Amino acid sequence: MEKTLTVATILKPQGIRGEIKVKTLTDSAEDFCALPRVFIDGAEYKVLSARPAGDCAYVMLRGVADRNAAELLRAKDVVALREDMPALPEDTFYLVDVLGCKVVTEKGKILGEVTEITPAKTDIYVLSCGEKKITFPAAEGVIESIDVENKIVAVNKKRFEEVALYE
Repeated sequence: MEKTLTVATILKPQGIRGEIKVKTLTDSAEDFCALPRVFIDGAEYKVLSARPAGDCAYVMLRGVADRNAAELLRAKDVVALREDMPALPEDTFYLVDVLGCKVVTEKGKILGEVTEITPAKTDIYVLSCGEKKITFPAAEGVIESIDVENKIVAVNKKRFEEVALYE
């Protein structure tokens, strides 16, 4: 499993004192706000303060003292150590852990391997199946189970065929 997780993207500076606005990629902005430190371009920053605002957060980082310093961070990814993240509820996982999983039907037929996930209200999965790509939403009834330990995503074949887009 990955030791680091991308948890946000920096949108813009906020004010003149170095605060930044980030788009959080966690389930809630509160999860992001609980982090003690983050990494941007490999550099470690202590989180001095963070306050949620919908699916965004306003963050003050040690070493980012003014708007000019904050501007240099615009559009960069914010990474956190897995060990710093809040504990996950049972039967939940990080999307990065699903990458590389084999997608199989309930009868065990392999449909492909998860190569990309676009986070959204209903996450969009992209499978690689040789030269072909299959895109499908993780809509209700499509995914039956996810086993990140064994790297297997089981889908309902009938529901999968209803929503899958073959390229």
